[in-house]
Amino acid sequence: MAYFRLANQHQQQLRPYFQYLSRNDILPSKRSHFQGHPSRKLSSKPTPTSTTSIVPPTPPPGAITVERDKLDLSFTDARQAYRSKSTLEILRAWVVLRLCNVGFLVENNEKLMKLGQRVLGKWLFGKTMEMSFYGHFVAGADQIAIQPNLQRLREFGVKAILDYSVEEDLSEDAAKNKELLSTIPSTGPDKPAPSPDPLNKYKQSSEFADRRQKSVARTYFYMDEAACEGNMEIFLQSIEAVSVATSGTGFAAIKLTALGRPQLLMQLSEVIARVHTYVGLVTGKRGRIIEQGAKPEDFQQKLAQAAKLDPTVQAWLDGMTYDSTGLINVLPWTGLVDLQKGIGESMKVADLKTGKMESLMPTPLSEREEEMFKNMMRRLHKIFQRASELEVRVMVDAEQTYFQPAIARITMEMMAKYNKDKAIVFNTYQCYLKRAFDYIRTDMEQAKRQGFYFGAKLVRGAYMEQERQRAEGMGYPDPINESFEKTTEMYHNCMEEGMKRSVEWKKEGKPRMIQLMAATHNEDTVRFVIKKMKDYGIRRPDRVISFGQLYGMCDQISFPLGQSGYSVYKYVPYGPVAEVLPYLSRRAQENRGFVGKTKKEMGMLRKEFFRRLLKGQLFYRPKGNYQALKDVAK
Repeated sequence: MAYFRLANQHQQQLRPYFQYLSRNDILPSKRSHFQGHPSRKLSSKPTPTSTTSIVPPTPPPGAITVERDKLDLSFTDARQAYRSKSTLEILRAWVVLRLCNVGFLVENNEKLMKLGQRVLGKWLFGKTMEMSFYGHFVAGADQIAIQPNLQRLREFGVKAILDYSVEEDLSEDAAKNKELLSTIPSTGPDKPAPSPDPLNKYKQSSEFADRRQKSVARTYFYMDEAACEGNMEIFLQSIEAVSVATSGTGFAAIKLTALGRPQLLMQLSEVIARVHTYVGLVTGKRGRIIEQGAKPEDFQQKLAQAAKLDPTVQAWLDGMTYDSTGLINVLPWTGLVDLQKGIGESMKVADLKTGKMESLMPTPLSEREEEMFKNMMRRLHKIFQRASELEVRVMVDAEQTYFQPAIARITMEMMAKYNKDKAIVFNTYQCYLKRAFDYIRTDMEQAKRQGFYFGAKLVRGAYMEQERQRAEGMGYPDPINESFEKTTEMYHNCMEEGMKRSVEWKKEGKPRMIQLMAATHNEDTVRFVIKKMKDYGIRRPDRVISFGQLYGMCDQISFPLGQSGYSVYKYVPYGPVAEVLPYLSRRAQENRGFVGKTKKEMGMLRKEFFRRLLKGQLFYRPKGNYQALKDVAK
């Protein structure tokens, strides 16, 4: 109930704010998202920078000009990287990154923060955090408090992905108990098969029940349906805030495990694995249905006699999703996601030997569990409907591999529904997975064949150690690439495949049907993407490719990209100090893991500080005249 109360509290606080905006015509309409900010004064004077390798194109005659820098692809220009920061913010950033390299502090950061709360008290502890870790990594307490930071980002060419980063601070035992209760079916736990068995991935184990372990991603634990309603309200408020604060350029981020019972995602993921095997028995191939090239007639021939005897078999055959190329889906996912059918009646196939309709569900669902799934879909539809009305794009975050097949399948169905005219729904692809290329390639193929816009964010992944330990402990194949180099190769292959298909679709008269975000802190990958954009003739104004980094990290990448005209985002967390401590803990651990990167950032921060000291600019006040490239939805 804590989440629900929090959602209601924020809703009450923000209602007068949004009413004021609406009364005064400040709340953007659909059209106003595509127009510049009316009060923005754009300067045509270039800002001097160092010698660089990427030069922005000359604008056509009569075009509105804005400040644009040349891009230094070595990402070592400290002045360009930190011109959005005051000198005090530069000092704070240096201190925070320095502390993130102190092993004792990072290893014991949660205990130390709790101790600080007890010793200093709530108010003084909050102020201390605002002047240090919280102020560096978090934009503010709520949708109103973050406005100045979002405005500053825009002034320096950077856009925002808003993420409400509040988490319940649970002990390990409490987290395990909640996870076990929310992932075990009402009929009782499924016992893992003797290893090795790929389907063991979709069983639960108390040893790996705390999904926060060995992870740098935010984790939602299922409390009850009321808490899921509260999470939905928070996501809706984020969408409203994006609409108001980013002038149609931002994203909101959501997680499906925040909106429903995780057990349902785990069981549906197992069904997807089973149906791929089932189709393989017909085609003699492996992989996703689109990969296997299955045809409807393949099933018609095998089940012709059964269809004559049982009308439900023929109805199932008629309900398959296919086109002239072949099958897209064997199961009626559209009807399921649109709440026209329940899981029990949808997750069935005809037995190839007996011809009888058989359930693929590992265990049958109760009426209550069926209702929970419908609640989850209802919440998703409400989120995407509101996003469509305000023309705000929504990023569906990736999660663990035992949830991800269901998350990806549901997200693709939502794309098919809400991305008909523009890209509203975006999926996330984890490139540390061995099959990441197959996943994104087949999803782009489905988007092309069904004629909807495809949006994707590419990441390396946030659960590597956790996934490897779980696979070994539960006896199924390790889904993770063998090395960092393999993951980088996978990332680059996925990005290039998206660019290649985008160019192909443009030649067919369908520009911007594919939109990709390279969410990476790796400078080599950023350079690779920029080079490939040039190779494929993808220009910055085409708004096909964008970049993303976390707020408070890798500013030497984000701001030079934005100031030179590339589409770039900061993943912006917000929430009250006391309730984002788990997020801050992960950021401290993540920075410690990137020692080489943080040393470079600290060196650049030190360089900029002394430059200002020597130039008499210690009281420099950041004010930019850059304009973030508007990634309008269509």
